[in-house]
Amino acid sequence: MNIALIGYGKMGKTIEQIAQERGHNIALIIDSKNAHHLSIDLLKEHNIDVAIEFSTPSTVIRNINICFDAHIPVVVGTTAWEGQESTIMKRTMEERQSIFAASNFSIGMNLTFELNRKLSHWMNDFPEYNIEIEEIHHTEKIDSPSGTAISLAKDSISKLNAKTKWVNTAQNQEDEIAIISKRQANVAGTHTVTFQSEIDNIKIEHQAHNRDGFAKGALIAAEWIADKVGYFGMNDLLKFN
Repeated sequence: MNIALIGYGKMGKTIEQIAQERGHNIALIIDSKNAHHLSIDLLKEHNIDVAIEFSTPSTVIRNINICFDAHIPVVVGTTAWEGQESTIMKRTMEERQSIFAASNFSIGMNLTFELNRKLSHWMNDFPEYNIEIEEIHHTEKIDSPSGTAISLAKDSISKLNAKTKWVNTAQNQEDEIAIISKRQANVAGTHTVTFQSEIDNIKIEHQAHNRDGFAKGALIAAEWIADKVGYFGMNDLLKFN
C-alpha cells in the first residue's frame, strides 16, 4: 500500500519502520513543518491508499476531513477529540467514508480492554470492590489522562451500575472512577486497573515495553480497513463485537 503518515513524531517514525518491514511504501510524510500543504491534490498526487494520522488534538479533525475530501481511508491514533466523534461519524455514514479510530492500537492493550469490560460487569455483584485506574507515561506526553486510561474508565462506567463519571484526581464521590496520572522518563505506557476491597485487591495491568506494538496495530488496522466502508475500531478488528 501507499501510505500517508500524518504526524511524524516518535510514533510516526516507528510506524514508518514497521510499514517498510511489512512491504508497504511510505509515499507521503506530513509533519509540523509542511502540515499546511496537506490537500486533496497532494494525497492524489502520491496515489495514497490509506492515511495513518498521529498528529495533535488541534489538527486531527482538519486532517480527517481532508482525507475524506479525497475519499481516502484514514486510521486515527490521535486522542482527545472524542467530543467531535458524532460529526465525523455522520459524515462517514452519509458519504460512505472509511475511518478506523482507536485510543490505543496495541493488540495486548485491547485484550486488556476486553478483560476490564468483563471484570467490571462481574463486579456489579460485588459492590465491596472499588475501582481505580493508574496510567504512567513518558514525560513528553501532552495529554493527561491518556486516551487509553479514559477508554478504560468509559468501558468500566458502561458496565458498572454504581459509576457515572471519571475524574483525573483522587476519588471524592461514590459514583466517580479516579484516574491517577503519572509522568516518568522513558516509560512507553503502563495502565493498571485495580478493584480494591478491605479483603484483597484484583489488578489488570498492561505494560508496554516500546512503541512497536502500537505501530504494528495501526498498520494492521490500515491493512484491514483498505477495502471497507464505515466507522471502525479495534473491537471490530479483533471481533469482540
